[in-house]
Amino acid sequence: MAIAFKQIGLTVATLIVGCGTGWAGHQVWTAQKSQPADTAATAPVVQPALNRPQANESPAIALVPPTQANPNFIADAVNQVGAAVVRIDAESSNVEMPEAFENPFFRRFFGDEVPLPPESFPQGTGSGFIISTDGRIITNAHVVEGATKVTVTLTDGRSFEGTVIGTDKVTDVAAVKIEAESLPAVSFGRTEDLSPGQWAIAIGNPLGLDNTVTAGIISALGRSSSEVGIPDKRVQFIQTDAAINPGNSGGPLLNDRGEVIGMNTAIRKDAQGLGFAIPVETFTRIANQLFETGEVEHPYLGVQMVLLTPEMRDRINAEEELGVQVTADVGVLIVRVMEDTPAAKGGLKAGDIITQVNNNLVETPADVQAQVDASEIGEPLDVEVTRGEATQTITLRPTALPAQLQ
Repeated sequence: MAIAFKQIGLTVATLIVGCGTGWAGHQVWTAQKSQPADTAATAPVVQPALNRPQANESPAIALVPPTQANPNFIADAVNQVGAAVVRIDAESSNVEMPEAFENPFFRRFFGDEVPLPPESFPQGTGSGFIISTDGRIITNAHVVEGATKVTVTLTDGRSFEGTVIGTDKVTDVAAVKIEAESLPAVSFGRTEDLSPGQWAIAIGNPLGLDNTVTAGIISALGRSSSEVGIPDKRVQFIQTDAAINPGNSGGPLLNDRGEVIGMNTAIRKDAQGLGFAIPVETFTRIANQLFETGEVEHPYLGVQMVLLTPEMRDRINAEEELGVQVTADVGVLIVRVMEDTPAAKGGLKAGDIITQVNNNLVETPADVQAQVDASEIGEPLDVEVTRGEATQTITLRPTALPAQLQ
């Protein structure tokens, strides 16, 4: 049965992943020293027992629920960021069916397991947030792509005409500028400080209901684009169960300290409590390039990959058209090398199993993609592969992802 999936803003933009097909916090309560009442941390804490442990005794740990540590930590986080969250109204055209979902190769191996493409919202309302006091705003590309008019409304009621500086379909990030000064701006956290179970807070304008706040937890980290149902994106998503609905697209996902850790971008239409956000490191990297040059170049190798399993091995071996026979049942298998690409010119072949990229071990196609994304266009990239019984290292020089694949 096919899985329905939709992005949650105005319009839907998708793209072809350049290197192939393919998610924050610790336990809900965290360890922290006790503090005086007037300086108590707003984050959920685990407070040590007040009595010192005796010799040869392990320190006792008392679990203190967040509501006892600071019952207003969500409100505090929202007050810190809320004024920097904006409403984006856009008028735009429909977006066509993503080409990746019609790719015969992709369908051949994933069939009815492939999630349906995100649902399109031709025009309406999305969210965004201010990242600098001079009016730089980021949102999802699918919120503003193709828009003939963009209006940005602040929480104080002021409205501005927004200029779309640039959009990047590959990561679904857009840069918007309004002419204003001394605006409130968000602060950023880091995904490396996150683990499943930590608090997550979403702010946006779902279904036209401005400044709506929902809370939940980080459900998972590093969800690949193919797992989420958008195989033509190059993002390792944060998964959250904080309620997200159409109109939340482009709004911030916060940690319990009010720091932005992600940008809400998509939900699973057929499920509850499955929302996905672009990690802060990804959207800040892309937004910086968009504000600087108006466009983004993504490193590209030109291979299609699958994660080997015994079942996948058998399916591949049964496909005579591929001309590949595989004996291994684990690893990242190259099933196709595109013509006239860095991979083809460097000597990668269908049937090669990628084991390392730039001396970093890789276990999934998403691992390979992450290493490629971290590389520089035109600079050497070492790819170690197993071919038959031999292991060899092939040096490639990534090029920019072709426009027709974006």
